[in-house]
Amino acid sequence: MITCFIRYEIEPTKKAQFEQYARNWGQAIPRCGADLIGYFAPHEGSSTLAYGVYNIENLAAYEAYRQRLAADPLGRENYEFAQKEKFLRREDRTFLTLASGN
Repeated sequence: MITCFIRYEIEPTKKAQFEQYARNWGQAIPRCGADLIGYFAPHEGSSTLAYGVYNIENLAAYEAYRQRLAADPLGRENYEFAQKEKFLRREDRTFLTLASGN
């Protein structure tokens, strides 16, 4: 199992748009095959950092999941929403494995 951490830099005045984006992924991601842990919007401290976190079996499963997500109607709509509303400044993905053994 690997965990994908997505670090977003968002427009601070468009937090509501990011939250809608997160709710949409909350439906599409599990439907397309990943185990969504959650999306996290700024609350205190930085007003521009947000995160998305999910588990997936391995990188091969990730590639298949990404194809399903791109073909999913809500997934496509959400990509277009982000492009139209321009609330994402930057998006970085990191894949990690659990090292503590728990």
